[in-house]
Amino acid sequence: MKNIDFYFSIGSTYTYLSVTRINDVEKQYGVKFNWKPFSVRAIMKEMNNIPFPKDKINKVNYMWRDIERRAEGYGFFAKTPVPYPLSEFDLANQVAILGLDKSWGIDYVRLTYKKWFQEGKEPAIDPSIYEICKELNLDKDEIISEANSERIINKYKSNTDSARLNKIFGSPSFIVNNEIFWGDDRMEDAIKWSN
Repeated sequence: MKNIDFYFSIGSTYTYLSVTRINDVEKQYGVKFNWKPFSVRAIMKEMNNIPFPKDKINKVNYMWRDIERRAEGYGFFAKTPVPYPLSEFDLANQVAILGLDKSWGIDYVRLTYKKWFQEGKEPAIDPSIYEICKELNLDKDEIISEANSERIINKYKSNTDSARLNKIFGSPSFIVNNEIFWGDDRMEDAIKWSN
C-alpha cells in the first residue's frame, strides 16, 4: 500500500474538502495518508501571504463560492462564509496532534470541519469543542490541558519544521516521492504520482 504524507492545518478553508473525502479516496485507490497537522499560519506569515485579503472582496467572495461549488461536486455541502480566521488556530491543531497519537484524531478533525463548514461553529472553542468531545466521549478540560502540553507543542513545531523542510507553503499539501502536491484538487494527482 502506498503511503502519502498529508500536511494540513485546521484553519485552512480548502482543507475542509480534503478531510471530508479523504477516507473514501483511500479506499478507492488503496493508499494510506499519513496525517500531519502543522502551522500553515506560521509559514504564511513568514511569506507575508494573506489568504483572504480584506481589500480584495471579489477574490474573497470567489473563494467562498468556490468551496461551496467544489463541495457540491463531491456530494456534500458547505455553507459559507464561515468564521475566519480562527481565534484558537494553534489549539485546534494541537488537539488534532493529540488525537492522532490516540485513536480519535481523524474523527476529531472531520467533526471539527463539519461543524465549521456546515454549522458555522468555529473550531477549538465552545460550542464546537464541547460538542465534539461529548460525541467522542472525551473530557474537554483534560483534552485541552494535554493538547497544551510541552510534548504536543513540540510535535506541532516539529511537524511545522518538517513542512518547511519539504518546502510546503499551503494547506492541504501532499508529499509523495519527494514531490509536493498543493491543494485539495491535487490529491488524486499525488496518488497517480505514487504509482
